[in-house]
Amino acid sequence: MRRKVVVYNYFKLILASLFIGLISSLLADSLKYITENYQHRILEKVGQINPMIYIILPSIGITIIYFLRKYAFKNRQNKGIKEIYKTLETRKDDLPLFKIPSHYFNGFLTVIFGGSTGIEVSTVVATATVGNVVHKKGKVAFAYKNELICAGVAAGVAVLFASPIAGWLFAIEVISRKLSKPVVVSCTASVLIACVFVYFFDSEMLLPFPIDQWNWGALPYILVLSLLGGTLALYFTKIVIYVKGIFANIKSNFIRVNFGALIVGTMLFFVPYLYGDSYHGLKDAISTAMNETFSISFGLLLLFMVILKPLAASLTLGAGGDGGVFAPSIVSGAFLGLFFAQICNTYFGTELILINFVLFGAAATLSAAIHAPFTALFLICSIAPGGYILFVPLMLSSFVAKMFAKWLYPFNVYTYKEGKPIIQLK
Repeated sequence: MRRKVVVYNYFKLILASLFIGLISSLLADSLKYITENYQHRILEKVGQINPMIYIILPSIGITIIYFLRKYAFKNRQNKGIKEIYKTLETRKDDLPLFKIPSHYFNGFLTVIFGGSTGIEVSTVVATATVGNVVHKKGKVAFAYKNELICAGVAAGVAVLFASPIAGWLFAIEVISRKLSKPVVVSCTASVLIACVFVYFFDSEMLLPFPIDQWNWGALPYILVLSLLGGTLALYFTKIVIYVKGIFANIKSNFIRVNFGALIVGTMLFFVPYLYGDSYHGLKDAISTAMNETFSISFGLLLLFMVILKPLAASLTLGAGGDGGVFAPSIVSGAFLGLFFAQICNTYFGTELILINFVLFGAAATLSAAIHAPFTALFLICSIAPGGYILFVPLMLSSFVAKMFAKWLYPFNVYTYKEGKPIIQLK
């Protein structure tokens, strides 16, 4: 009798996860498509009309978000991925339905108007909410709440990066943070739907630069870059906490929104690569590096992107934009790898492959920023054609950077007890 109950519950879990996978895939793909489309259009128009418009664009976007939050969502705040952790760890809280449209529209508006984040965290919270809502409305066994939340996240990330393995690993390594049979079943079922979705609708890779080979002689340079990536991730973490603390003490909503947004807008005017998720700027920089001789001015631009992308993302979040550290970590790490390889090739006579080091830097920084080396490994392998050729050095980059960042800063700010955030040793 007990066996029949278990089998029946697993059957319901699989059906619910398949449904969640479908809805989450639709959410993630539509948000990705409209954001990329409108971000490109606005960038193109601003370039044609007057670059000075960059200065006010983030203010427009974040002001719209402010009024949406105040009137449409009744002053209920979005707090990013911490909302998911709180829901999972306390089990008393739920992710209310409004989180889906709130994160969907706020993430879209933040990025298309130049807010220097990405839609990844918005997608993660929205799809986690899909899982939570299906759990409540579908009357799936109470014990499977966490599993269904993870199912939504797995499908969302899988579609965003056209990488089912990365989505599956992200849900288990970052969201669930433990491996169990129900979590594996739910995430696998939802990712199967995401696989079908990616295959038929969106299999385009983030970086259209093929990977051909790598050389074992590059390992010492990869290790150095990994340490730099871990340091960059720590800088990002620190600056996000510091900037958010400053903005939390600004009582005037008008000043808080416009202070951060205008600074970001000014940064965009001088460094347009910072616009939105900056993937467009990364592609352009890689093309330039591959086809033109290295120059001091271009090197400074790469260095500015490494330093300023985390700052611009922090200011965007502090001002009230939606997003997190996911896309900025990939982008700033990729620019770090490109800068590092070009400096080595130009001044130390090496022959490092530029696109390879772009991926090494991205994997190192992402792994250290989200404390998820397996997710970073498989995700970065999936963003360029032939990326799995670099599996071994990317694995080295991910784990070395994560361990180095943990050694530098052994605290986790995303732990909750009785609904309140606490700082805990990792």
